[in-house]
Amino acid sequence: MEKKGKVYLVGAGPGDPGLITLKGLECIREADVIIYDFLAAPSLLSHAAKKAEILYVGKKGGEHTLSQEGINALIAKKASQGLVVVRLKGGDPYIFGRGGEESEILAEAGIAYEVVPGVTSAIAAPAYAGIPLTHRAFTSTVGFVTGHEDPTKEVSGIDWEALARGMGTLVFLMGMKNLKGLVSRLTTAGLPGSTPIALIRWGTTPDQVTVTGTLETITDTAEKAALKPPVVIVVGKVVSLRTKLAWIEKKPLFGKRIVVTRAREQASDLVQALSGLGARCLEYPTIRIVPPDDFEPLDTAIEHLSNYDWLVFTSVNGVAAFFERLFRQGKDVRVLGHVKTAVIGPATQKKLLEFGLKSDIVPESYRAESVIEAFSKEVLSGKTVLLPRAREARSILPEELRKMGAKVNDIAVYRTEAAGEGAETILGLLGEKGVDIITFTSSSTVKHFKALLPEDRFAALMEGVQVASIGPITSDTARTLGFTVDITAKTFTIPGLVEAILQYQKRASAVS
Repeated sequence: MEKKGKVYLVGAGPGDPGLITLKGLECIREADVIIYDFLAAPSLLSHAAKKAEILYVGKKGGEHTLSQEGINALIAKKASQGLVVVRLKGGDPYIFGRGGEESEILAEAGIAYEVVPGVTSAIAAPAYAGIPLTHRAFTSTVGFVTGHEDPTKEVSGIDWEALARGMGTLVFLMGMKNLKGLVSRLTTAGLPGSTPIALIRWGTTPDQVTVTGTLETITDTAEKAALKPPVVIVVGKVVSLRTKLAWIEKKPLFGKRIVVTRAREQASDLVQALSGLGARCLEYPTIRIVPPDDFEPLDTAIEHLSNYDWLVFTSVNGVAAFFERLFRQGKDVRVLGHVKTAVIGPATQKKLLEFGLKSDIVPESYRAESVIEAFSKEVLSGKTVLLPRAREARSILPEELRKMGAKVNDIAVYRTEAAGEGAETILGLLGEKGVDIITFTSSSTVKHFKALLPEDRFAALMEGVQVASIGPITSDTARTLGFTVDITAKTFTIPGLVEAILQYQKRASAVS
């Protein structure tokens, strides 16, 4: 039976990727093809299946990669091939998004489609700027208007007098280029020059900028602020509430551009924590976690687990790699019933617990030296220790355990290699002074990031950029490679690193 295609017109929301609907996210995950716009948050594409074809048809302030007619034809073509197509549109598909036109084409072609509404920037941007569009003390009416209409044409399709007379709050989308004309139309229609107005650029994102004024002053104010699209314009008395209700700008890391160099598979917790504090996270995974060159040593160790007294994990990756191989051999945690375990750090402890094992040793500090100190209370003479960890790990742990009399089988269960995705983008941002903080979560992230930077430009690129490290070992590596380390976490975990960045920023803000 021939597979029938289907199109989902999905609203991506206003910019904050957390504002997409659950159904919209489900559609992205199931899509064979994703056709997306300039205003759709790029991070949403990370939820797409590996097999998905991802096509950019960016429509940005008059600069179109593909015309609307071309986009319509592309959507219909892909669906007619029996594919599930997601048309990912910024905001809501039916609020000045031309989703209605795309639906018409699909209906006429007999192609099945669904519309998945999105949070429109018309309501989200004002909300993030501290401007409620309705308020009992100010107004019970709101109107949404396109700002894209040519204000110089002789006959307007908009009833400006009705808007000025009948709407308490007006919201204009795509109106920045026509701001002067919009203001003229509104004042001519009867709105006083003292009417409050707000311009919100990149609303709901860490790059959000809000400029306020009155109809009389806003043109000059906007020109001085050099505001460019995309901008949501709000007109009405509710704008005055911003002085009391603004909230996103109060987040402690609001607007800070922070590079996350951690492997993509592990970056989400750090990105989520920093984003929640208002930062704009720039993901540049310097490393990727890959299998070892040879599984034979690990397979042999698993076959002879009865010979081991201790199993020591130094990372979440080590736990995951060990158990993946254990299960692949048809075994389960029951074969570890006689083995004692030790871990470095709460994240590793938590990962081990996911497999049903509670660690016997969890040192107070999260580094190899602390594990050694903890083992000083144990009798290791004649004991056999299995140490599954990264190929690049430091040698201090197995060496010290051997000095205590243990027989240590130090096995590489994974290795790290350079990822290098987005190198040109990061170099460009550093060159444009578009980065505030770079985070390093391991010595390997430092080494691979340093390899990215041309030696003759190193000092210039890093000028004014703070370096944040997860702990002293990583900090030492960074200093050895020429970095100035500004922030070192006292607790060597992701929450500890976030807290260190937060405290550093508070001190910097207090000084300024």
